[in-house]
Amino acid sequence: MTTTTPEPVIPDTDDQVAEEATEYLRLRDEYRRLNRAQRRRIAACATHKVRAVLAQIEREMALERSPGSMAAILTDGKEMQARHLDLIDRVFRDIARGHSRKVLITMPPRHGKSRRAARWAPLWFLSRHPDRRVMIASYSADLADDHGRWIRDAIVSYGPHIGLALHSGSKAANRFDLADPDGNRIEGGLVTAGVGGGLTGKGAHLAIVDDPIKDAADAESPTMRRRLWDWWTSVLNTRIEPGGSIIVIQTRWHEQDLAGKILEGEDADDWIRLDLPAICDSPEDPLGRDIGQPLWPIRYGIKALEKIRRAVGERVWWSLYMQKPRPLEGGVWKWPWITDNRITPMAFRGVDLTRTVVAVDQAGGAGDTHDETGIIGAGRTTDNQLYVLADRSANMGADTWGHEACRLAIELQADAFVVEDNFGGDQSAQIIRQAWRDLERSGETNGLLMPRIIPVHAKQGKKLRAEPIAQLAAQALVHHVGEFPRLEGQLVTWLPGMDSPDRMDAYVHALTELADPAQEGLGSQYYSDQRLRGRR
Repeated sequence: MTTTTPEPVIPDTDDQVAEEATEYLRLRDEYRRLNRAQRRRIAACATHKVRAVLAQIEREMALERSPGSMAAILTDGKEMQARHLDLIDRVFRDIARGHSRKVLITMPPRHGKSRRAARWAPLWFLSRHPDRRVMIASYSADLADDHGRWIRDAIVSYGPHIGLALHSGSKAANRFDLADPDGNRIEGGLVTAGVGGGLTGKGAHLAIVDDPIKDAADAESPTMRRRLWDWWTSVLNTRIEPGGSIIVIQTRWHEQDLAGKILEGEDADDWIRLDLPAICDSPEDPLGRDIGQPLWPIRYGIKALEKIRRAVGERVWWSLYMQKPRPLEGGVWKWPWITDNRITPMAFRGVDLTRTVVAVDQAGGAGDTHDETGIIGAGRTTDNQLYVLADRSANMGADTWGHEACRLAIELQADAFVVEDNFGGDQSAQIIRQAWRDLERSGETNGLLMPRIIPVHAKQGKKLRAEPIAQLAAQALVHHVGEFPRLEGQLVTWLPGMDSPDRMDAYVHALTELADPAQEGLGSQYYSDQRLRGRR
């Protein structure tokens, strides 16, 4: 009887690899569910080879943990971290878990809010949900595109590490789509836009509005605030997918800025508010700070913040840094005096002026370290109504402001320049005369007589000069033809004792000259050339 020895069974290599891979994934998932202390104990007992595998798993977990954690890993620890930025991370983690949220975050400038909320956070969110779409909006399309470009380039650089890839046919900075590992287009992606711009196309699961207001001038302008609110209600909010989330992160500028309108809206209770002033002033601080503790002490300690406060003034400090915009009490001008008596340029066409002047308040010089040169055009009617016609104030030198003032006088057919002579009055008059001669030679004066130069020597204190004009405004005798945001912002925020800006000084000089209907120039001195004939 013959017996045969069975051949040994050779395991299938593919099956063995699959089993090992499955076992690895099971062990990895178990390891990831452990707390930090348990993971450390395992690493301490592991071999060098196993410890290397655990380090890779820890890296993967860190990339997934939060935007700040991802930033730290991908930049080798160079990305700045802070407790207030951790709050932003917490918001995005909550949304990534599937919760629909409306979150308003207000904090000072230069505290890392845009970099974390409009760059690292949406990158992290897309890595967790590559099938979702993100929108980013800022005050300008250029700024929003900068955020989109940064995220797009980060996907190019870090994509293999965070599981993201761009679709080959959609890589624009302001709109791109994501792709699966095979290069096929998937639903996820990003779109950016400036506030006021369109957001056509696909909706968004997450909308981030970062810095919706450019500057104080836009914040003070009722037209710009209304335009922003219209865009918010009719454009952005209509693009949110069901169950989607909105995050608004900004520095406060005005009581009626976007954050202010949201907090006054019907759905105000639906919003989670993280209010983070530069210095804690409330026991309900989101970070649990003590009263008086700075927001980011490692970068902006108390001494640094005090220096900033002195530099920017009280109104800017309380708005931009403390997130509490409010009109300061005791101001000389009130907003209703301006807004209630404003008229449109079209309505002004029916107004017959008897006098028109251009007032100039010369600055110390050109450059960022000097004030602006105030150039204001204004007029008066026979019934003592005063009209502010133009504000051409700017930071400019003598070679520029003289021509600018003369061109405004030609445009308005002004009969006089009103020039403060406290500092360089003779020089100011000479600059205007020279500029007028230059424009005569170039044919720009159109044969007009040069307006009289009326010097003003401001002997009285600024409050005494300003208050009579403010009272005329209170009596509804002063009308702004259109909007002058920077000028009007200066008027309503100026307090006695503060240095008055040159726009406001020129404004006061112009209206003071026009306020007395008996005047036709300098005091009781009449124009010998009868240039006002036909205007009275």
